[in-house]
Amino acid sequence: MIRLFGRSWWRTIQDISPGPIRDYLAAPKIDPRTSLPDVKLLAVDLETTGLNPAKDQILSIGFVPVNGRQVDLAGAGQVLVRPSVEVGDSATFHGLTDDALTNALSLSAALDVIFTALTGRVLLAHHSAIETGFLGRACNSVHGFRPRIDAVDTMALQFQLLSQGFDDEPPPGSLRLNAARSQYGLPRYAAHDALTDALACAELYLAQAAELEALKPRTLKSVLKY
Repeated sequence: MIRLFGRSWWRTIQDISPGPIRDYLAAPKIDPRTSLPDVKLLAVDLETTGLNPAKDQILSIGFVPVNGRQVDLAGAGQVLVRPSVEVGDSATFHGLTDDALTNALSLSAALDVIFTALTGRVLLAHHSAIETGFLGRACNSVHGFRPRIDAVDTMALQFQLLSQGFDDEPPPGSLRLNAARSQYGLPRYAAHDALTDALACAELYLAQAAELEALKPRTLKSVLKY
């Protein structure tokens, strides 16, 4: 049995239609005790019509594999998603117009792409609640259930590194993606492009992981966002 959220509380993998999401759920999960340099992740970023998964929609998904201490650009990709509503004023931020999305993938096809890439990996994102929230909601909308998606959150790691276990709050704005990258001397990228932001997150994670491991050896469990 696996527990899924949605119209059914309990379902078996066999109850799910064959396809990438079923393959993702059926694949062995990475042992939380795995040392950080051996963990395979997938940096993911979404561009959406807003920040509320309950009413806003995914427009673009960018992803970049991270294999231990290396970014795998050969496995990187980006898909555009055809929304059921007009993008409205959100186009000001991400630059994706209704015309540009006319021939984009359906939400179902886009989910197949991202869950194929995510199979055997842990999702990596900056403020991962956005990615897990939208992907979970989208899966529930299309397939009637919401899978559990484990995640590593570079924003949470940045908070941990800046606070170093004390109660002091990090300076305002210091947890933003570009601000966090600047602390490691990483170049500034233009924001609000899903693939670029996924790459930016992947590079930030490698810098953060190196700093954490310099203090003591780490496992996946020590960086998972619960």
